[in-house]
Amino acid sequence: MAAVNSVSFTALSQCSDRRLPIPSARSLASHFDGFRFRKSVFCHYSGVRTSSFSSRMVIHCMASGTGSDVTTVAETKANFLKAYKRPIPSIYNTVVQELIVQQHLMRYKKTYRYDPVFALGFVTVYDRLMEGYPSDEDRDAIFQAYINALNEDPEQYRIDAQKLEEWARSQTAASLVEFASREGEVESILKDIAERAGGKGNFSYSRFFAIGLFRLLELANASEPSILEKLCAALNVDKKGVDRDLDVYRNLLSKLVQAKELLKEYVDREKKKRDERAGSQTASEAITKCLGEYSMQTGL
Repeated sequence: MAAVNSVSFTALSQCSDRRLPIPSARSLASHFDGFRFRKSVFCHYSGVRTSSFSSRMVIHCMASGTGSDVTTVAETKANFLKAYKRPIPSIYNTVVQELIVQQHLMRYKKTYRYDPVFALGFVTVYDRLMEGYPSDEDRDAIFQAYINALNEDPEQYRIDAQKLEEWARSQTAASLVEFASREGEVESILKDIAERAGGKGNFSYSRFFAIGLFRLLELANASEPSILEKLCAALNVDKKGVDRDLDVYRNLLSKLVQAKELLKEYVDREKKKRDERAGSQTASEAITKCLGEYSMQTGL
């Protein structure tokens, strides 16, 4: 793939002339603000090179009120880089950078506890953001390195996400929100979440969780707003927060689609230019060769 330094979502959303070249603003990570998780953190910066990551500023963050032994963002990034050493195209690299910082802050909150709906949300985000990656094998390797860097199990993420997806496909709008009245593996998972979210255990709401809920509704073909409201009530989750986070997610996906379309146009245009240059050079070499042969034959 041709080297593209960055793609600015702001420039894309304002661009009506598709003939403009690829913008060279900082990166799409700077336009990821709407997807940031606002946490109370203590941060300081040190100039440490981070290998293939574009930024040379390593952010050391510690959740407020936690001990000094908490893993830092820099350590999480370093773990990722040790596990995955190959370069990542810029449009995907900036997304991975931003996500790993956000998820690190969630992962090391005192109230954090892994649950399959959260896993489904993250897997959904990752797969959609990384859709179209040049290599399926590398995309899977990045996922493995990413989750391992957070000291969690990538296989568990995939297995739980698949389990919930299969369950949701077999549900109706009514059965989806009535999980508390039924028995089953997924039903038990949702009951546990409802109890913890209701104050009977650790529960830390996040946008990945909201996206997990959205994916369940999507697979169950339960598109009515009232179903989301009922599901949130059954899980003891604030629907207003879910609505807000889903709006951010939809907007992000829309802008990413635009970015990828513009990137494809850029790559196709550059390939065409290279082919034209190669064709012109071949023609020139053929003419030169013919003229040389003609000169030898005529003694010129």
